[in-house]
Amino acid sequence: MISFHADLYQQSHANSSDYMFNAHKTDSICVVVINYNSGKLLERCLRSLEAQTCRGFHAIVVDNGSTDESMNWLETGENRFRVIFNRHNIGFAAANNLAIREAETEWVALLNPDAFPEPEWLLNLMRAARNRPDYSFFASKLISADTPRVLDGAGDTYHVSGLVWRRGHGNTAQGEMDAPREVFAPCAAAALYRRSVVIDAGGFDEDFFCYVEDVDLGFRLRLAGHRCLYVPQAVATHVGSATTGNKSDFCVYHGHRNLVWAFVKDMPGILFWLLLPLHVCSIC
Repeated sequence: MISFHADLYQQSHANSSDYMFNAHKTDSICVVVINYNSGKLLERCLRSLEAQTCRGFHAIVVDNGSTDESMNWLETGENRFRVIFNRHNIGFAAANNLAIREAETEWVALLNPDAFPEPEWLLNLMRAARNRPDYSFFASKLISADTPRVLDGAGDTYHVSGLVWRRGHGNTAQGEMDAPREVFAPCAAAALYRRSVVIDAGGFDEDFFCYVEDVDLGFRLRLAGHRCLYVPQAVATHVGSATTGNKSDFCVYHGHRNLVWAFVKDMPGILFWLLLPLHVCSIC
């Protein structure tokens, strides 16, 4: 693995006093972006991150052996992100675990390269974290990049059958899903986690490689007694499956396989046997 380090910190702006960030203290935050052949989407994502009203955060970009031009902008050195280069694609789950171990901050925010946060996305997530200490992880409001009037999702829902969907997917973006509420788990395309609870849970399951790994982690966190809050003020536009393709063989295989794995791994005790027939019928 090859890496280089850029300047990571800036002073907090005076108008961002709602939550003061210091990367050297335990109340700090690291934003993690995992890249693999994301093309121009990565630059758009990182420019949106640079435009955040919340300043002083620590940022790590992990590149999983990209062969396209997506890392060119970062390699100019005209940015303030730390970059870790992997020699090959180790997967979304493993790359996030690598960055989370490196972060050494109290909070980690995950952001996909095809997700473009609005300027107050990070500030609103951290406001929620400060105001609701009874929650350990937080979901964003995702807007469809193709159809900005439509919701991509407002947190993830897990059904007893083992099926998963984004809450509110396809609904009107304005006027719906505008109230904070507890949800099963966040979509990791734009999410915030208390770093210690992720580490205590063993991080993302690297066998999942990608897809449903965020649901699996959320399931394990909930079994450990942690709760997830949907924060409608934390808004990001999301393309979705921009790298792998929404209907690609890769997407279909990993998506269905990992649904089964999550159910088998996480469904507790007698519920597994009671719900197994429903699960089998649902995925077939």
